[in-house]
Amino acid sequence: MLINCLKKNEKLSVNKTSHVSNVEIALFIDQIKSNIWQFGILSWLFGITDRGIAAFADGYLSAIEISQLFTASFLFVSWLYLKPEESFNSNDLVPSQYQEYLDRTQANKLQLKKLHMISQEYILPFPYICQIYHLLNLKHLETVHRFSLTNLKILNISHFQTTNNGGIIKFQTILDSPANPLRIWRQPTVEVDLILHTPYTIELSIPVYNQKRIFVIFYAFPLNDSEHHLFIDIYSDLEWPKPLLQIILHFASCLTLFEDLPYLSALAEKKIERLFNLNRTSNHESALLFKRFVELYGSSGETTKLLEGREERRD
Repeated sequence: MLINCLKKNEKLSVNKTSHVSNVEIALFIDQIKSNIWQFGILSWLFGITDRGIAAFADGYLSAIEISQLFTASFLFVSWLYLKPEESFNSNDLVPSQYQEYLDRTQANKLQLKKLHMISQEYILPFPYICQIYHLLNLKHLETVHRFSLTNLKILNISHFQTTNNGGIIKFQTILDSPANPLRIWRQPTVEVDLILHTPYTIELSIPVYNQKRIFVIFYAFPLNDSEHHLFIDIYSDLEWPKPLLQIILHFASCLTLFEDLPYLSALAEKKIERLFNLNRTSNHESALLFKRFVELYGSSGETTKLLEGREERRD
C-alpha cells in the first residue's frame, strides 16, 4: 500500500540543500553517541570480568572486593539505562530540518518515484462531498462504471478496520465476463483495498499478476460550495514498458472520469448533505468506509469545516 504517498512540497525541495548539512551533523552526532554507549558496555564487561577473576583468584572474597564488584555491577546496569535515543526528536531541529531528517531516515519512500506512472488534475464543478460519497461508495463500481469495468461484481467485504484518520476496507471482486479486457492485467477474482487516509486522500489498491499492484491515489480538495480540485496519481510495480503502461492508464483514468461526470452531476442536484448525517448513513457493509468518514468528519456543517480547514492550510 502507498500509505503516506504524498507529494513533497516545493518549499521543502528548495530548502533541502540548505538544511542537509545540519541534518548530516545531527545524524553523525547521533551515531557517535551510540558508538560510545556500545564501547562503554564492552569496557564495563571487561572491567567486571577482570575484577571478578582477580577477586576469586585466591579463593577468598574480602569485603573490599565484594564492594568493588557490587559497585561495578551497579554502574554497569546504570550504563545500560543510559542508552541514547536511536533518533533525535523535533526539539533538536527546526520543523523544516526535522521533516528533512524524517524523509532521509525513511529512504524507502523515495522508491515511490520509480513506481509513479501518471498524474492528472481537474477542477470539477461539483461539491467536494459528492466526490467523497462517490469514491467511498463501493456500489458505484458495479453501476457507474458498468462499461469501463465490464460487469465487475463485488462478491463480499472481507475486512474492515478503522484508523485514527479514516479506515481500510478490503473487498473481493470478480470479472463476470470472460471477454473482460481487464483480464489482461489481473486475475478474474481479486481482493481490492480501499483506504481513507484523510478527509482529502483516498487510496485504491488493485492486485494484478505475480504480486504486482496498481495504486490509485485520489486527492480531493474543496474550493468552494460548488467546486472541488481533484488530483489523481497512479503508481504501479508492473514490469511492463512504462510508456505503454502510461498510455493505458491515462486512457483508463479519463474513461472512468467521463463516466463519473453524469453521476456527480446527479448527486449535486440532490440534497446529498443529508447523507453526511450519521443517523441517515446506510448500515450496509458496502458503505462502511463512507460511514467511517461521516463519523469522523460529517455533521450538519461538514462542508464549512473542511473548507475552513483547507483555507487555513493555504495561509
